[in-house]
Amino acid sequence: MLTLHNVTVYYGAVRALDGVNLRVDAGEIVSMIGANGAGKSTTIRCISGLVRPRSGCVRLDGEDVTSLEPHHLVAKGICQAPEGRRVFANLSVSENLDLGAYVHHGHHSQVEEDRERVFALFPRLKERLRQPAGTLSGGEQQMLAIGRALMGRPRLLMLDEPSLGLAPFLVRQIFEIVRDINQQGVTILLVEQNAYQALRVASRAYVLETGRVVKEGLAEELLHDEEVRKAYLGE
Repeated sequence: MLTLHNVTVYYGAVRALDGVNLRVDAGEIVSMIGANGAGKSTTIRCISGLVRPRSGCVRLDGEDVTSLEPHHLVAKGICQAPEGRRVFANLSVSENLDLGAYVHHGHHSQVEEDRERVFALFPRLKERLRQPAGTLSGGEQQMLAIGRALMGRPRLLMLDEPSLGLAPFLVRQIFEIVRDINQQGVTILLVEQNAYQALRVASRAYVLETGRVVKEGLAEELLHDEEVRKAYLGE
């Protein structure tokens, strides 16, 4: 479904990505792990069209989409739940979800169907539908960020640090929901510092260090890789 070929990204004079090659096949959960500053979020932002690579290309179903604007990529089925949730604090839960569905504006029955799908995954959002998003707990805001992305009917859902700042029982809940979303037919690219959870949920994974892919393979194999365990699993 998605490939990155030799992608290099600079922020000014700083090289954030250095020749990254990556692929995500339809139906997979693929995880990216690595330390802060490794280039994980930059990779996601590059795929979303929020930053432009200096070289290399991003392809979706074989089509070069490197230069497309973010809203065109959303229309093609690439949606993102960003790091830090980025909900619209002064808008209600309902309004946040409606904004996620902007590419389907006018298709009211489809939007209502998608809202019910989100509520099935996150019943708490339905209970807080008229509540300002800024008054939700951290876990509820993360649910809203994922729900808002799902309102775009993604073929590829990109999750950037979904467990950040959450209590352990909420982390487990979020990853169970990630599995559920994938089983409903959505391909997932997951950026996550919680390497153990990221490798447990994924089929394949990439390890990034200083803007480069240093390891890749089956998630189960990386979970038992000695170097990965020492660097990211505290062993």
